[in-house]
Amino acid sequence: MTKINDRGVSRRSILKAGTALGAGAVIAPTFFVRNAWAEEFRNNPGNASSVKFGFNVPQTGAYADEGADELRAYELAVKHINGEGDGGMLNTMQPLSLKGDGVLGKKVEYVTGDTQTKSDAARASAKRMIEKDGVIMFSGGSSSGVAVAVQSLAQEMGVVFMCGLTHSNDTTGKDKRRYGFRHFFNAYMSGAALGPVLKETMGTERRAYHLTADYTWGWTQEESIKNTTEALGWQTVNAVRTPLGAGDFSQYITPVLNSGADVLVLNHYGKDMINSLTQAVQFGLRDKQVNGKDFQIVVPLYSRLMAQGAGANIKGIYGTTNWNWSLQDAGSQAFVKSFGQEYGFPPSQAAHTCYVQALLYADACARAGTFYPPEVIKALEDFEFDGMGNGPTLYRGADHQCFKDVLVVRGNENATSQFDLLEVVKEVPASQVTYDPSIFGGELGPYKV
Repeated sequence: MTKINDRGVSRRSILKAGTALGAGAVIAPTFFVRNAWAEEFRNNPGNASSVKFGFNVPQTGAYADEGADELRAYELAVKHINGEGDGGMLNTMQPLSLKGDGVLGKKVEYVTGDTQTKSDAARASAKRMIEKDGVIMFSGGSSSGVAVAVQSLAQEMGVVFMCGLTHSNDTTGKDKRRYGFRHFFNAYMSGAALGPVLKETMGTERRAYHLTADYTWGWTQEESIKNTTEALGWQTVNAVRTPLGAGDFSQYITPVLNSGADVLVLNHYGKDMINSLTQAVQFGLRDKQVNGKDFQIVVPLYSRLMAQGAGANIKGIYGTTNWNWSLQDAGSQAFVKSFGQEYGFPPSQAAHTCYVQALLYADACARAGTFYPPEVIKALEDFEFDGMGNGPTLYRGADHQCFKDVLVVRGNENATSQFDLLEVVKEVPASQVTYDPSIFGGELGPYKV
């Protein structure tokens, strides 16, 4: 750990300078300036008038809709950080060190990349941003496979990664890294929030059939929902894994019809969820009665963009979401207003979490008084804040996971617009979804540069 003196100078920097000058050299008082470790980390902006962020989102592939909304949110965040527009959540975030004039006197610029919803492509794109474009931080992604891959790269290269939309337990569990931070909730939290509502609405004697996206998010989502529902008394009839971007899910849905299951759990996201749900409804599952019960479908992780794509098929279907534009707290409404004025429609949860991540990183630099990654990381660890939606929030230092309220939602039976598709039925307090960080294992690793 680098020790900082009361003038903001690392002891290591002083010793390094003293060695270079000779044992008897006298260091002039002007040496004692903030950020004296200027040459000790990658892509240090130094005396430049600007600093560069990288936004690496799925512009193609199964999660491209989320990626497009993420990019809109990032662009809006940069405007607000630089003092343009109405300021959005800079007017509601508490505590706040940003002043609306950039970060530490530097304007924010940005570059973008396409993850293609593929881990290798995302890692290559992020590497280009770091090595060629000189980004000081990068963010984005709508896949946990992508998040895990680029988070490891961030650790290797000593550049902070502010995760975008990633829901796998592994991101802040066995694959957590010191240089990665997640604002989004995870699969465990979905299960903990959703369980009591499923018990109340569907009872304790159910037989569930899972269709699961075959990668880290799907695996941990299936596990979390199975653990929750089996604790209620449900039986798991089968769990079948499906490839990302399958498009046609008929071969996976047909066996459900004669399985004896009376609940289908779709551990799918993005266009995969839209397609699998639409096809399940077309196959008549929602009109069936099995075991003397009305057949039900559960979508553990929802988004407003998915609901739009699935249309009327989502009516009455339960799930969870990280945030919803209908929330009435000051932070949510400030963001909805800014985003709506900029783009003409309300933001998605993907947009919300990415906007917040950009602001949180910038504010951490301002609080730390430096872009030096270890100090920025320490400013984020165990940081408590409010005014950004979801109530009081903790960025837990032990695993870099945010803990905040989680929303249980249901497809709106009486939607008033194409955006009013998810009804918040329960705001589950953070205390109900908080867990011991040791249950998922993993090591954060060192503060390296």
